[in-house]
Amino acid sequence: EICACLVGSEMCIRDRLVARGFSQKYGEDYDETFSPVAKMTTVRSLLSLAASFGWKLWQLDVKNAFLYGELDKEIFIEQPPGFESQEYPNHVCKLKKALYGLKQAPRAWYGKLAQFLQFCGYMASSADSSLFFKRSGRVHVVVLLYVDDMIITGNDDAEIARLQEDMSVRFEMKKLGELNHFLGLEVERVKDGIFIGQQGYAKRIVDRFGVHQGKVRSTPLDTNIRLKRDEGSLLANPRPYRSLVGSLLYLTITRPDIAFAVGLVSRFMQEPRKPHLEAAKKILKYVKTTLGMGLMYKYNAKVSLHGFTDADFGGDLDDRKSTSGFVFLCGDTSISWCSKKQATVSLSTTEAEYKASTLAAQECIWLRRLLEDLFEPINKSVTIYGDNQSAIKLANNPVFHGRTKHIELEHHFIREKVLDGTIEALEVRSEDNIADIFTKSLPKGQFEILRSKLGMVDKIKFKGEY
Repeated sequence: EICACLVGSEMCIRDRLVARGFSQKYGEDYDETFSPVAKMTTVRSLLSLAASFGWKLWQLDVKNAFLYGELDKEIFIEQPPGFESQEYPNHVCKLKKALYGLKQAPRAWYGKLAQFLQFCGYMASSADSSLFFKRSGRVHVVVLLYVDDMIITGNDDAEIARLQEDMSVRFEMKKLGELNHFLGLEVERVKDGIFIGQQGYAKRIVDRFGVHQGKVRSTPLDTNIRLKRDEGSLLANPRPYRSLVGSLLYLTITRPDIAFAVGLVSRFMQEPRKPHLEAAKKILKYVKTTLGMGLMYKYNAKVSLHGFTDADFGGDLDDRKSTSGFVFLCGDTSISWCSKKQATVSLSTTEAEYKASTLAAQECIWLRRLLEDLFEPINKSVTIYGDNQSAIKLANNPVFHGRTKHIELEHHFIREKVLDGTIEALEVRSEDNIADIFTKSLPKGQFEILRSKLGMVDKIKFKGEY
């Protein structure tokens, strides 16, 4: 039998209650439980435009957010320990609203807030479902949602204040003032712009994994490092290695300079060996040396999107697959980057570079849509620079069938976008190709030059300016 009621008070028992779907208990699957959250590229893009336009950034936090969600399906829970009914000990309870511990709770909360924002005149972005914007005459306001944390910015202080007041009436909110911490990111308004970094998080992982001594490292990896899957002795306990690499992966949100190095050591998570651990520790020593490193989005910078792409041909020593790398900059600071091993083996440098260009083209199309929703439409071709002449000619020439007939159809996407004027593929000298930092380990001099071109600065070294 089913008791159609809600047990006790949600506010009192939510931390002790383990919610279960009645359907799961009887062998059926849950319905949709996925809830959209903001992409980190969206966060960086928003900060970049806020610095360029001189917008203030405000942060809000919703108290007990999941309790506001309304369920569109029947869900039942077992009676929680200590709250069993003496009269009906074998009954279950029907939920009327979402509850902490329920898998559908994040999605229900997102639906509730999205409905409220749409009622207030905001539209969801087609590029990122967690980005809401309002464009009315000269009023431009943006809301970025990550579960119960929100960033609000725009050019109309009155509209922002009105929205904050309306949300405080509808939900129990905590106004955190101007943005300074968001999901572990430290955001500071400094002399030249908005600085984002993860200095506190970096300190914690350095302390946690005990890298207190050793040489100062100026690069994450040794030049021409050669790591193989089966070389070296297996680690007796692989958990610390996996934990270290996982921690470093989160640090790449504001540290593109370690993206390639962390991506390389993450390939050996299944069976890590001693050389892999030594390489991971070197990355952490470099992080300790450069704790204050982060991205600087400058005030009044010209909003212009452009990118760089590169590939390291056959760089993986185990399967000889190449590594793709790209970076997109808004003004002089990077907002999106990637270092990724390709899915198939390339037969030439040209093919490897061509595949990397296609990956960059996909990101470019998405970034164009995102910036358009952030009130900065791009009415001209976005330039993507590469250092391989043949790959650039391949992207511009639609009749190179003899040399490209074995390349998967999906990789010809960039050719279509070049021909319709969305993207312009241009050549750049290898030493000026910023994406080189995402495909291989570099010597100190070249590494530091490319790192600065990413828009990275060390806050500790320039402490006087802050």
